[in-house]
Amino acid sequence: MATHFMNLKPSPFNSIKAGKKDVEMRLYDDKRRLITPRDLIVFTNEESKETLTCEVLSITRFASFTELYNAFNKVRLGYLEEEIAKPEDMMQYYPQLEMQANGVCAIEIKLV
Repeated sequence: MATHFMNLKPSPFNSIKAGKKDVEMRLYDDKRRLITPRDLIVFTNEESKETLTCEVLSITRFASFTELYNAFNKVRLGYLEEEIAKPEDMMQYYPQLEMQANGVCAIEIKLV
C-alpha cells in the first residue's frame, strides 16, 4: 500500500469532505499509473492547506473525459444535481494533447 499526494481546489475538496464526491478525475499520467486499490491519497486544499485522507477503492482508465462522464453519476464527480456536467470542464486542468496521449482515469475513493 502506497500513499499519494494531490492538490485540490476548495470546491471539490469540500465535496469530498462532505461525502458527496467519491470519484476523482485525473489525467492517467505516470503519477496516476502508480495508484492501486487500497492505496491512500492525501488531498490538500490549495487555499486552506487542510488535508483529507482517502482510500482508493478502484481506478479505471478511460480514453476521454466524455467516456468517464458517461460512466458515472455527475454528483459522484463533484457536480451539484442542478449543474450541467460537461467533459469540457476538465480542459481548464489538462491540455487536449495530454488527454489524448495518456487517457484519463476515475479514482473511486472513500474517506478514512
